[in-house]
Amino acid sequence: MQNSLLTLGHGYTAQALAWRLVPRGWRVMGTIRSADKAPLLAAQGVVPVMWEAGAVREALSSATHLLVSAGPASEGDPSLRLVKEAVEERARELYWAGYLSTTGVYGDHHGDWVDETTPLAPTTARGEARVAAEAEWGAIPGLPLHVFRLAGIYGPGRGPFAKVRNGTARRIIKPGQVFSRIHVDDIAQVLHASIRRPNPGAVYNVCDDDPAPPQDVLAYAAQLLGLDAPPEVAFDEADLSPMARSFYAENKRVSNARMKDELGVFLKYPDYRVGLRALREAEGS
Repeated sequence: MQNSLLTLGHGYTAQALAWRLVPRGWRVMGTIRSADKAPLLAAQGVVPVMWEAGAVREALSSATHLLVSAGPASEGDPSLRLVKEAVEERARELYWAGYLSTTGVYGDHHGDWVDETTPLAPTTARGEARVAAEAEWGAIPGLPLHVFRLAGIYGPGRGPFAKVRNGTARRIIKPGQVFSRIHVDDIAQVLHASIRRPNPGAVYNVCDDDPAPPQDVLAYAAQLLGLDAPPEVAFDEADLSPMARSFYAENKRVSNARMKDELGVFLKYPDYRVGLRALREAEGS
């Protein structure tokens, strides 16, 4: 039987996984909320599925694998609101299911290290919603669920170069602040490794090896562009949106040891320097 993946929320990360699976003979189905996105998915070899209960139920009926990429909203998890009953009916027939969560579920640890055994203590509404969604998906009987707690995602089209070039980048200085991050291609290879080596109930932090201050990342991006580093602005004086400011409320270093040990993953981009150099070289080519 052909392997068939349904992604609920076929966004940036799900697309990266599809690019790995389609050439390997997989049938990938991805949900869309607008019909005008269908040609783009089709051009990538992905079967578009409208975000409607009937269409998603039909796609789910032929799926062997499920990836939940759509994040929760104030009303809860959108995928479960749409097709929870269908997922419950199909759960024991799936070989693998993945839920994309966030390292925000751990909350603030004042720069200390966290791993998958760290108690969940989110400090933001977004983090609380993720904790609730993880629990709700985990409570579905028979679902072979794997949870992936993603750090900040970057990759093609999602790097710091544009802001550095146009002069809008600012190095926000909050002493001791670090963030973990991960290249989208490495997320895809982690998901693929888990699919090949399923372990229902497993939770993995997905991040690179080098939690780093955000101002260092911007400075290195400017260096690669041959530009001066963006100006420094103290965090207390920075003009940040509430969303952006909330990210600085949590400070932690995230361990990826389980991801590497259990899945045998060797990161293609183990730190932001390697990742940004690759993005810059791709731009030049």
